[in-house]
Amino acid sequence: MLPYFLLFLGLVILLYGGKILVDGASAMAVKLGMSAGLIGMTVVAFGTSAPELLVSVNAALKGNSDISIGNVVGSNIANIALVLGISGIFYPILIRKSHIRFDYLVTLLVSILFYGLSYNGLIGFWEGILLFGLFIAFNVYLFKSPGADLVNNTEVEEEIEQVKGYSWAASIGLFLGGVVGLYLGSELLVTNAVKISREFGVSERIIGVTIIAIGTSLPELITSIIAALSKRTDLALGNILGSNIMNILSIIGITAIIKPIGVSQEFIDSDFLWMIGITLFLFVLMRTKMRVSKVEGSLLLLSYFAYLYFLL
Repeated sequence: MLPYFLLFLGLVILLYGGKILVDGASAMAVKLGMSAGLIGMTVVAFGTSAPELLVSVNAALKGNSDISIGNVVGSNIANIALVLGISGIFYPILIRKSHIRFDYLVTLLVSILFYGLSYNGLIGFWEGILLFGLFIAFNVYLFKSPGADLVNNTEVEEEIEQVKGYSWAASIGLFLGGVVGLYLGSELLVTNAVKISREFGVSERIIGVTIIAIGTSLPELITSIIAALSKRTDLALGNILGSNIMNILSIIGITAIIKPIGVSQEFIDSDFLWMIGITLFLFVLMRTKMRVSKVEGSLLLLSYFAYLYFLL
C-alpha cells in the first residue's frame, strides 16, 4: 500500500506547493506595483499550471515520456469533458461570442498543432521552441488587447487581498517553499505512478491520462464547482480553454526544450483523436443554445466516461 500512499501524498504536496507558490509570487507582484489584471494573466495563470509542468518535466527527465504527454492530453480532455461537464450540471455556463471567436478557436488550432507535431513520434527541441514562442505571443496579444488590464475575476481580486500584507521575507519564503513543494510532490507522484503501473502491468500512458491528469486538474475542478454553486460561471469556459492552451504551449513547450518527449503510437491513434474530438463536440454543444447547462453538461460527462471505457 506504500506506493499508493506516497502517490496520494505527492499529489497533496504538489497541489499545496502550487498554491503557496501563487501566494508568494502574487505578494511579490503586488509589492512591485503590478495591476490585478496583469497578475491574473501571468502569475496566477502560470502558477496554477505549475503542478502539471513539474510533473511533465520530471517524468521526461526520468525517461517516462508517456506520463509527460498523458498528463497534458488527459488534463485537456478532463478540463472540457469532466470539469466543464460537472460545472454545467450544477449551474448553466453562458457562452460569449468572444469565447467562440477567440478562446475556442485558439484551443482547437493549438490542439491540432500539438497532434501534428507529435505525429512523427517525437516532440524535440525546436518543436518546443515553436510551442513556447507561441505561448509568449499568445500572452503578448492578451496583454495588448483592449481591456486586458481590467479585472472581472473575483478570485484574482480575493487572492491579491489575502497577500497584500505579506512582508518581502514572507513572500519570498512562500515562493521558495512552493518551488520545493512542487519538486518533492512531482518526484513522489511520478516515481510511485511508475511503480503502480509496473505492479499491475498497466501502461504509463493510462496512468498519465487518468490518475495523474485528473489529480493535477483537481484545482480547476474544485474551483469550477465552487463557482457554479456560487452562480459565478461567467469566466468558467474562458478559464478552462485558457488552461488547455497553456497546457500545450507552455508545459509541452518547456518540457521539450529541456528534454525531447517521445510520443507513443497509442497516443497518436487514440488519445489525441479523443482530445480533438471532444473539443469539436464542445463547439456543437456551445452553438445550440449558447450555454452549457444540465443537458450539455451531462453529454460532456458521458463523453468522458466513454473515453475511459474505450481507454480501459
